[in-house]
Amino acid sequence: MTSSPPSSTRPAFALWADDPDAPRLAAALQAAGLPLADAPGAAPEAGAHAPRQVVLGASAALAWLAQAGDGEAGQGSAFGLAPADPAEMEALARSGLAGWWPAAVLDDPVALRAALAWDAARWQREQATQAELARARGQLDERKWVDRAKGVLMTARGIGEDEAFRLLRGAAMHANLRVGEVSRSVTEASQWAEAINRAGQLRMLSQRLVKLAAQRLAGIDPRRARALQDEAAQRVQDNLDHLAACPPLAAGPDTMQEAREALAATTAAWDKLARALAQRPSAQVLAGADRCAMALLDCAEALTAALEQGGARRALRLVNLCGRQRMRVQRVAKDALLAELLDEPARREALAPLLDEFAAALQELERAPLASAETREALDSARDEWLRLLRGADAAGRAEGRALLAASSDALLDAFDRLTAGYERSLQVIMS
Repeated sequence: MTSSPPSSTRPAFALWADDPDAPRLAAALQAAGLPLADAPGAAPEAGAHAPRQVVLGASAALAWLAQAGDGEAGQGSAFGLAPADPAEMEALARSGLAGWWPAAVLDDPVALRAALAWDAARWQREQATQAELARARGQLDERKWVDRAKGVLMTARGIGEDEAFRLLRGAAMHANLRVGEVSRSVTEASQWAEAINRAGQLRMLSQRLVKLAAQRLAGIDPRRARALQDEAAQRVQDNLDHLAACPPLAAGPDTMQEAREALAATTAAWDKLARALAQRPSAQVLAGADRCAMALLDCAEALTAALEQGGARRALRLVNLCGRQRMRVQRVAKDALLAELLDEPARREALAPLLDEFAAALQELERAPLASAETREALDSARDEWLRLLRGADAAGRAEGRALLAASSDALLDAFDRLTAGYERSLQVIMS
């Protein structure tokens, strides 16, 4: 409802221009000495201007409601003997109709004044009740957001409930916001960061699955490679299921339509890759699976980018950047193995841009403001492991080189999984 101006500055009653009973209603109001708007009101505008109590003939009430919309008509009183069924009466009451009186009241000025005063008091009481209910619901909703945000901070930072609340309260004071508003932002930031992390994992898994299939074909601990391949496939499905249900995608605004479409495309690409990997590994199967994996990589990249853009938080870029490093190490290992298994020297030569991208991203992560002493140590270790992976890639023509390549790519995956999760749970990302 639009807030009413002071009663001393506005007419108390208005007529609806489309009401066939408007002349009779105007005469009755004048006879009762009740103030009337100079011009008849028009639904729904009548409720948005100075008059606040629209006086209607009963036959016009439903039409007034239909034009105004449920809950938007404002305060109204109807007079007449036209019957209305219970459903119509309920709809009129929801719209703001406060009274339904017999036409005879119009002929008695005292009764008319009393009826309209009664309707006004009833309507105001209803408005006060609704406002109180809205406040109570808002407080309950705010308490839920605070509890969720405390849980996020307690898990991310390993702190107690009291300290988590102090962080929220301090952030609210700093931003001049309610604790509930900050809590909702914290919870949503955590949801966005997890969604970006999981979408980014799909990029990595697309390459890892083919790499593991190549390890099986190359005889690099094939039993373990098969187990890891099954584990990676399950991880893809778990991430897709989670993303389909996560709030940014499940109940996001229209602006998330691009991300939802990207998720659908990613799911379809995964179905094709899963079917290709279900076959016994061979050079031909690997070549087909790799094409499917690259299609999945493109879809997952588009999904991750859409989520990062939808999250609208600069700190989320680090989650995406670190997560992309996981994909790069798996892709380097995959392409180095396939270059040997499929006898494709051009594939090895095409690795150069990917190696440059990894090195540049590693430098950016090392310079990032979110880097802690623990993070910097992990990045230093990752750089050392990266050099071992490069040595394995250079020696992929020999069994020991392929074994080093497989081991180093797994070690780097673990390292960047931990780093990405650390960025996802960092206070700067959560409180961004």
